[in-house]
Amino acid sequence: MKKESFFDKAGTRRVLASLVAILVGMLAGSVIILIVGLGNPSLGIKGAWEGIRLVVGGLFATGRNSSGGLTFGFNSASFGNMLFRAAPLIMTGLSVALGNKAGLFNIGAPGQYLAGTAASLFTALYLPTDVIPAWLVWIIALLMGMMAGACWGAIPGLLKAYLNINEVLACIMTNWISANAVTWLFDVSTLKNILEGTKSGYIYKTSTILNDVVIDGVRNTVGANIPEGAQVVASRGGVATAKMGLDSIFSGSQVNGGILVAILIAVVIYLLLSRTTLGYQLKACGANRYAARYAGIKDKRNIVLTMAIAGALAASGGALYYLSGNTEFFWNTYQSLPSEGFNGIPVALLAINNPLGVIFSAIFMSMLQICGQKLTELTAYNEYITNVIIAVIVYLSAFMLVIKMWIGKLRKGKAGDK
Repeated sequence: MKKESFFDKAGTRRVLASLVAILVGMLAGSVIILIVGLGNPSLGIKGAWEGIRLVVGGLFATGRNSSGGLTFGFNSASFGNMLFRAAPLIMTGLSVALGNKAGLFNIGAPGQYLAGTAASLFTALYLPTDVIPAWLVWIIALLMGMMAGACWGAIPGLLKAYLNINEVLACIMTNWISANAVTWLFDVSTLKNILEGTKSGYIYKTSTILNDVVIDGVRNTVGANIPEGAQVVASRGGVATAKMGLDSIFSGSQVNGGILVAILIAVVIYLLLSRTTLGYQLKACGANRYAARYAGIKDKRNIVLTMAIAGALAASGGALYYLSGNTEFFWNTYQSLPSEGFNGIPVALLAINNPLGVIFSAIFMSMLQICGQKLTELTAYNEYITNVIIAVIVYLSAFMLVIKMWIGKLRKGKAGDK
């Protein structure tokens, strides 16, 4: 029996297909930068070349020298911020990937992300640290956020399993319900009434609150000058996510241990899908729900369970991001949804729904965001060019099977020539 070569393996072709999507996306972005640069006299070919360099290597950009040229090197702040932003993307990417593995398209990650954010922030704001240790408050807040996301994710699962309602439609519905509910919860008057009952909590004792205001003579972490919403900062003593030494490596950045927690959860999901009976059942339901039922697998239970776990994962992304202690949750409209939830879709597609691959694709997407910022800071371009790159990658990821077949034909063609 002829041994299968490395490039003929299915896993290799999947990785190559992802790399093709990334390369074509970067090429498309570079072409757009070149066209815009040549069409703008203030940019020209020099400005276009600088834009291309920043899109490709903006993570290493350190500024400009005395003569105005771009300088590159190890930028600890950019690297740290990339890892910080990657944590919620890993979690929403895992949420979408898990659903895809089970044959479900979880487009409800934005709503689940909001539910987890609200639950974790309210828990962190309400529990008093003079009674409960700060580290335990953080853990409880994270778990409460995950529970809220699990409950919110289970709703489309129940509708799919027992009423055969398409999960995409159900998820869209729950997304906007979540947006409206969070808008009400973070309304200034509503939040003030809730927080008035926490006089024994840290809200009155902390010296690390980033936005201190006075409402009716009471000091709170609420932006009273914002008529349609509120700014909330979950920051006090030791409640913020532990740095775990990462701040000394990536000085000047927002990085914390949240990225390590996200990677750990990704490994757990990988082991769940590849090494457990439950994981096999979830994938069996995704392959063919009715065949799985015939084999004795409880398909309805697994559909609900899949969506609940997916909801918990997406919600934990919001919790990890906003429990960091150096971010503000600002919500004043029910007319939009958090981009982190939708960005989990390209992360999962690029990783071909592999939980370990999600780690790398999320870091790559986060890197593009940092490159977009550098593009705006150091040139006349704007960061939305990186959105074009992501869009191209998403479209190509959707045609991943076609790309794999194309790679296979190339391999066969080369073998035929020999």
